[in-house]
Amino acid sequence: MAVKKKFPYRAALVACNGGCRAVKGEEGCADGCIGCGACVDACKFGAISFNEYGVAEVDETKCIACKKCTKVCPQQIIHIHECANYIVVKCSSRSKGAVAKKQCEAGCIGCGICEKTCTAQAVKVTDNCAVIDEDVCLSCGMCSVKCPRHVIHDLRGILTPIR
Repeated sequence: MAVKKKFPYRAALVACNGGCRAVKGEEGCADGCIGCGACVDACKFGAISFNEYGVAEVDETKCIACKKCTKVCPQQIIHIHECANYIVVKCSSRSKGAVAKKQCEAGCIGCGICEKTCTAQAVKVTDNCAVIDEDVCLSCGMCSVKCPRHVIHDLRGILTPIR
């Protein structure tokens, strides 16, 4: 069933890179996607699937932002974002820098470089993780270019590779 979307439209976003790989003797990220499949089952439009890391990903072209996936996610890492804003944070880790580095190969370490780089002051580090205020973000992508861990993505694939 095709749904006509009015620009700027909204779609679900999973805030996890999928780089959460437990180091031997250590626990992995407790804040990322656990691959339970609840969101996939809840989506009646086939907009959610698992990527090669076993992490849920949303196909914006199929998503109608019904929020069913956001309600069933046990990790509460799926949120609705405005698709006119192409810059997103793909991490939900609350662990501090050194711990986050051990837990995930692509997790936010809360270094604050993105926050310092953002001329619109749209990026804030909260609980050791970058958060973008979509109402303020200009989608310039400077935060994504400067992010040392490649946690902030340009969904268009212009400033950062699509993952």
